[in-house]
Parts: sequence; structure tokens; C-alpha cells
Amino acid sequence: MYLCIVKRFSNILIYTLILCIAVSCVGSKLDDSSDFTEVVYTPRYASGFEIRADRAGNTLLCVTRPWQGDAISEQRLARFADGDMAKAYNGEYIVGPATRVVCMSSSHVAMLDAIGRVEDVVGVSGKQYILNEKIAQNPSVVDIGYDSNLDYEELLLLDADVVLMYGVSSENSSVTAKLRELGVPYIYLGDYVEQSPLGKAEWVVAVAEIMGCREQGENLFRNIEERYINIRSKIPQAEHKPKVMFNLPYQDVWYMPSDASYMVTLVEDAGGSYIYSGKNRSSGSVGISLEEAYMLVCEADIWLNVGQCTSLDELRSSAPHFADAEVVRRGEVYNNNRRRTASGGSDFWESAIVCPDVVLEDLSAIMRGDTTPLYYHHRLR
Repeated sequence: MYLCIVKRFSNILIYTLILCIAVSCVGSKLDDSSDFTEVVYTPRYASGFEIRADRAGNTLLCVTRPWQGDAISEQRLARFADGDMAKAYNGEYIVGPATRVVCMSSSHVAMLDAIGRVEDVVGVSGKQYILNEKIAQNPSVVDIGYDSNLDYEELLLLDADVVLMYGVSSENSSVTAKLRELGVPYIYLGDYVEQSPLGKAEWVVAVAEIMGCREQGENLFRNIEERYINIRSKIPQAEHKPKVMFNLPYQDVWYMPSDASYMVTLVEDAGGSYIYSGKNRSSGSVGISLEEAYMLVCEADIWLNVGQCTSLDELRSSAPHFADAEVVRRGEVYNNNRRRTASGGSDFWESAIVCPDVVLEDLSAIMRGDTTPLYYHHRLR
């Protein structure tokens, strides 16, 4: 009798296990990113993404460097032609081209504007910091908050196809977990991590892919590249290049960019010389003492990107110990916030991302001492 009960119980367990496996196989989704084997776009300058396709023509945007630091986790967004093809996919995906987009970075707004799709932006983070009039003056574009303080109820009402995100040093797991719970697709874009001016601009191709117009994005980027290279080729390389200092101190530490950084590359392409060249070969900024910074400022011919300052008086107030430097007395101090919102948002971190040629023209004029009106920069008075 005991053996009979045990046998019957064993059979029940086996049948239950088989049933669970069957249900699991039917109900689960397979992460079949490996099906996307054809590389359809490899960037020429950007180092953080590529675009692949499967045999059916569906595409996969792979972001290999979505943020700074070592905690790198590849981010993927698949774009399927129809919902049936997407049913078995377990990652983030959209069906068809995105037509309702939430941008967590102003640079993504600029990229959408550049490809003529800014009208598809339905939500942003920090609307008061965005200069683009099609966003700033549009009451239907909703500010959904920032970082971990997102208005998820508002986000759901927007019925967004995708959220374009950015991360500082890692994924914001609390936000992405909530987005997955709500069924809102997302992708981290790493344009701000790129060091090359053309590398940053090339991310417009990735955004165009999400919007279903990659060819348009590629054509746009080719034009940007051509203009930048053409301007650079015409900039005279003087024997004695002006020495350029950057930034202001932050909490008693002065951060100097790396030799390969975005701003240093632009300055050197514009005919200038980085005053700290050869001393920071890392991939990020390094802190130096205020004493060392003072010596560098005193040696500089030009001082760039001085925080939020818009005048020499503001500079003297922000950095009083540097007010007697020759570069300040001569007024060779420039900032990149000529185009800004009332709340302090700078177009330099918005549209300039897709206009490196215009930035290069600005800096070339500054290096030459040209008094021609600048676009993103201005001389502090």
C-alpha cells in the first residue's frame, strides 16, 4: 500500500514537472539577439554603437558604451517590422519606426531636430533647459522629471514608443525596472561619452535608425563630416599656437580634460594648443591643485569654458584668486554659453552636438583673435 502511494505521488510529480516545462516553453520569450548577425552600420568615428540586422530585415541597435567608467553593460533595442515577429524577443524592442519619443537628454532633441523629427518628441527631462523652440514653446511636450524622480503616471499617458536615456556611470536600475514593469521600451545612448567631435555627431545615425530613417541620418552625417573636414583643412597652423586653459574650480579642485577629450580635440583642430598637453593621457578628467591651476592660467593665452559666467565681473567673483592673471586683464576669456535659456540651459550641449563644424568655426576665430560674431561662444566683457 505504501509503495503504491509513493508510486502514484511520483507519477504526479513527473506529470506536474512536464506540464510546467511545457507551459514555460510556450509562455517564455527567447532572447534571440544572436539572430541579428549582419552588421548594417559600423561608425567611422563613434566607438559606442553599431547596427545589425536579421534575415527578415529587422534591426538591432547595440550600444556598447552607454556611459562612463568600467561598469559597462551593452544596451540593445530591436526594431521589428511587425508585432508577430517581436513576440519571441525578450529584450527591449519597438514595432515599426518610433513616432512618439521621450528624450532624457537635450542632445537627443537636437539629433531628432536635425533629421526633421523633433515633432515626434512628446516628453523631455528638464524642459526649462531646452533651447529648441519647437520643444520649449510647445505646451503639448511634457516635462516628465529627471533621474529617479520621473512622473511615471504622466509617462504612461504619453504612450511613448521609446525613452531615449543617458547614464552617468551605470544604469539607473530603479528607473529601468519600472519602465520594464510598465512596458515602456527604452535605450541608453552614449553620445556624450564620445571624445571625438565627429564621434558625438555620428550618433545621429543611431537615433535615425530608431526613427526608421537611417539612410537620412547617414546622409546628414556625411554632410556634417564633409563640412568639418573642409573647415579644418583651411585653418592655418601657426608656428606659435595660443595656449588654451579650460574650466573653473569645483569644490577646490580644478579638473583638466584628457589629451583626447572633445574640447581639446576641437581646440587643436582650430589651431590652438592645450596648455596641459601630455599630462593627462587617461580617458577622463583629472583633478589638479588650485596652485597648479593658477600657474597654468597665468601662462595661458586664452581661457575657455568658465562655468556659468557671462561677464568678467562674474568670473572675478567666482574665482577671485585668478582675477589678476594676464589672460583676464587682456580679456581673452570666452565661454560657450552665448546661446542659453533663462534657467541656464546651454545650446552648446544641445544643438552643438550635431554642429561640430560651427563650433570649430567659433574656436578658429577665437584662436586667431577674430572679432567676427561667434555662434556658441562669446567673449566675456
